[in-house]
Amino acid sequence: MRLVSDSSEFSTSRRSFASARPAGHPFTNLFFFPPRGLLFLATPLRIGSFFRRCSCTTFDSHSRTLPAMGGSAYAEVECKTLDGVVLRGWLFTAPGDGPAPIIIMSHGFNCVKAMTLPDIAEWFQSKGYNVLLYDPRGVGTSDGLPRNQIDPLRMAEDLSDIITFAAARVPSADPKRILLWGMSFGGMVSGCTAAVDTRPRALVMVAPLFSFIRPERRRVTFKHVIKDRVSQLRGNEPLSLPPFDRHGENLAGFGGAGGPGGLEAFNLMRGAAERGDSEQTGFRDRITLQTYHKMALARPAELLEMVDERMSVMMVVPELDDISDPAEQKAAFAKLTTSTTSGHRTSPGVRKLHVAKEKGHLSIMTGEGSQELLEEMHQFYQESLVVS
Repeated sequence: MRLVSDSSEFSTSRRSFASARPAGHPFTNLFFFPPRGLLFLATPLRIGSFFRRCSCTTFDSHSRTLPAMGGSAYAEVECKTLDGVVLRGWLFTAPGDGPAPIIIMSHGFNCVKAMTLPDIAEWFQSKGYNVLLYDPRGVGTSDGLPRNQIDPLRMAEDLSDIITFAAARVPSADPKRILLWGMSFGGMVSGCTAAVDTRPRALVMVAPLFSFIRPERRRVTFKHVIKDRVSQLRGNEPLSLPPFDRHGENLAGFGGAGGPGGLEAFNLMRGAAERGDSEQTGFRDRITLQTYHKMALARPAELLEMVDERMSVMMVVPELDDISDPAEQKAAFAKLTTSTTSGHRTSPGVRKLHVAKEKGHLSIMTGEGSQELLEEMHQFYQESLVVS
């Protein structure tokens, strides 16, 4: 059964994650290690599965019982953006009766929803939240052309449409208790959305990115970007390229390129590409060259000054982040505490900066300390729902 509105669709088709998970800490599965051999990482991490495997279970239109498989069930959902692009996601429904808060989770650069976040979604679900994961436009299972054109401001607009979907089309969600959660690039996108859209009660930004094109790379990057635009106007297809080469480098110097962070990011993308189930996940280890044009025009740190003082914001900064400069993250957070939309604070939301000691960008939600960090996020959300 599918419930359809003129702006969005909600499918009651459900799936259940298999109960088997790696031994040890529940939040260790950031990287996938393909069967052809291990990927050697610049920073040691505890090893787990990179993607979550799931088995399909179809419910009839009246069923609300989770399958007895020891795993968490989720529903496949679709919603349309203002310009008609269909975005696809997974909805983890809160246990119990009555409307509950809903967390909308946005992933990192060119990542698909099957990577990493289902574990975190399950954890929040166990605490009484609805959780919605989604693939952004042009990525994974979502529609949108050109494929894998990463446009932060367009994605921020799309997130507002997802908020509308969650408020109007998710029966178990309380439309007055919408929460945002974003990791890395998704943290930045969530912050840009919150700068304009005042409906969310709270925002968690985990290792957000704020710089995209290195100053010394601008001339050559923009030269290639414009050349590609001219080529497309002549009828050619958009040029695409891997986000990182085997040296951890890219044209724009983005995302820790040329250093340990870039190598880790390369291993992350290569591991996902070599898994062999891209038909199911929609993962593609390429981005369009025009992605750099879109990112060059974004000024996310400046937009944070516009976040309403009544919205609660928590920023998690990895102390050893070598993909997004910790100093830049802290400077962006400072904009949240020194600027208000009205010039003075009235009924202020919670503002919380958490520096994760001895954590890097890609290890922030894994291994030792991840459980405590999630508990802190949960406490932050609960405080935010009281004060805002």
